Amino acid sequence: MSVDKRARFIGREPMALLEDELRVRGFSEVALGYTEEQAISEAKRCLKCKNPKCQLGCPVNIDIKDFIALTAEGKFIEAYKKIKEKNSLPAVCGRVCPQEEQCEVECIVGLKGEPVAIGRLERFVSDYALTKEHKKIVCEVSAGKKVAVVGSGPAGLACAGELAKLCYDVTMYEAFHEPGGVLMYGIPEFRLPKGIVKEEVEFLKEAGVKIECNVIIGKTLTIDDLFEMGFEAVFLGTGAGLPYFLGLEGENLNGVYSANEFLTRVNLMRAYRFPEYKTPVYVGNHVAVIGAGNVAMDAARTARRLGATVHIIYRRSEEEMPARKEEIEHAKEEGIGFLTLANPMKVIGDEKGYVKEIVCQQMELGEPDESGRRRPQAIPGSEFTLPVDTLVVAVGQGPNPIVTQATPDLATNKWGNIIADEQTGATSIPGVYAGGDVVTGAATVIKAMGAGKIAAAGIHNYLTNK
Repeated sequence: MSVDKRARFIGREPMALLEDELRVRGFSEVALGYTEEQAISEAKRCLKCKNPKCQLGCPVNIDIKDFIALTAEGKFIEAYKKIKEKNSLPAVCGRVCPQEEQCEVECIVGLKGEPVAIGRLERFVSDYALTKEHKKIVCEVSAGKKVAVVGSGPAGLACAGELAKLCYDVTMYEAFHEPGGVLMYGIPEFRLPKGIVKEEVEFLKEAGVKIECNVIIGKTLTIDDLFEMGFEAVFLGTGAGLPYFLGLEGENLNGVYSANEFLTRVNLMRAYRFPEYKTPVYVGNHVAVIGAGNVAMDAARTARRLGATVHIIYRRSEEEMPARKEEIEHAKEEGIGFLTLANPMKVIGDEKGYVKEIVCQQMELGEPDESGRRRPQAIPGSEFTLPVDTLVVAVGQGPNPIVTQATPDLATNKWGNIIADEQTGATSIPGVYAGGDVVTGAATVIKAMGAGKIAAAGIHNYLTNK
């Protein structure tokens, strides 16, 4: 069936969403995905550019034009295989990657209308393929060398997947009791269902990757221990799990969480499935979340589902919010309040040591700072108080120092990030590689995966020439 060429530039196929009133009653996924008909229709909007710029915008260099062309023909499994050539976690990336800032922003169709919905199509073909049987990765000739992957987040999963394809004997070590890293403990069920992550992890297991949970490298085992156990190379993908705080008076009161701890408690303790899992997280009636990035939106929308009235507190205006526009819109639809141009000053507790309110000051925007965003300035005499039962601080996180403190020869920068070569992932210790948030600081899932792939290639080159 032909498509009117002009229709390609009008608008993308809309994706169904869970009804607003149903969202806050549970943790069901909000975005419901495309039907087969919608996927084919959207794929036909692609112009099949001779030099597809969209591919240049992808951190793992997916052959976007080719997978979309296969989708347009209804060859969904073939499209999935095309994505998997470059991307180990397409069902994940199709849900959580900021495509609007990466591949889609480069789409030529977007010059006259909405860009092709590359992320939605990636999600569709991945979900379709996950319902089918797959041919396992079988290595007839083993590389005969052992590699340890530390951390089972996006960087670790991507690195392990690439090394498995090259037939290395890979063992992945995870500190928590379930693999998946930030995909499991950091991103809420309504945005990334845990079942999707488990499917991707299972795919790696079928490829021969062994996973050891409840092992903290730097405590349970050291990097030296891993080499003594026969591993010839080590990849460090331990992420950025150390939360930052603002240093406010009263920040140590009961009921004040980092976003990292709050989301981990809800995700890994299955608080979102209470009373099936008897591990509720108390939030009270009023929750405030400081920050306006994607993690802040995740924390706010999670607290809303746990029954609270929720406000985002952000010292700049909505225009400067770093969160994805889609996440901000969903938060508004779910009844999250936004207190913009408001700066937290101190936290006040009750006589039992629990938070009861937060004092903020109204701000106005001045000249741009070094980031290019207008610098917020306090308005004298504009203080106000907000009642809170729970306060979540979501202002960023850095690398956990456990590995680096136990490995003094591992070079780090002034922020504690591991220094690694951009082209190979090699660190200051021969045979030790690193990538993802532990190197760059908090970034996107797909960028961490790209770093994992680069490191896998670096490890392969190192072991081949060793």
